Amino acid sequence: MKKLSTLLIILGCLALIACSSGQEINGHTTKTAYRSVKMLKNRLLPENRIEFEVAFWTIRDANKEDSKFLTVVDGKKPEEIIALGKEIYQQRKDAGIQNYKQYSSWEEMITKFGRERVEQDNRKSPKKEDPRDKANDVLYKL
Repeated sequence: MKKLSTLLIILGCLALIACSSGQEINGHTTKTAYRSVKMLKNRLLPENRIEFEVAFWTIRDANKEDSKFLTVVDGKKPEEIIALGKEIYQQRKDAGIQNYKQYSSWEEMITKFGRERVEQDNRKSPKKEDPRDKANDVLYKL
């Protein structure tokens, strides 16, 4: 009996591992898609995160209707999202959309957004005070 329960637990774990799509976007609802993107973004290398984010939101912008958007992104891996984002970028640039004409290439656009992100992070997080400095402050009531 003990062997049977151990075997069932092992088979159950294998089934869960084999059926998981941890590297794909779950496009059943917009909420699950956004949650999947957040999780996938955190697993990517830092230099690929912005490109993935920009590609995802480019796809979202190109597909305003939720059902169409979810169909496009469901089951896609980060590399596929980036490739699709590049395609949409090129289509929009060729169509003469002003926001895309200012960039000579996808890479230039990603570099610009990366610089903007660094600047935003620098503005948001002012230099924190060292708590040890406050520990040495002594206030006297006179």
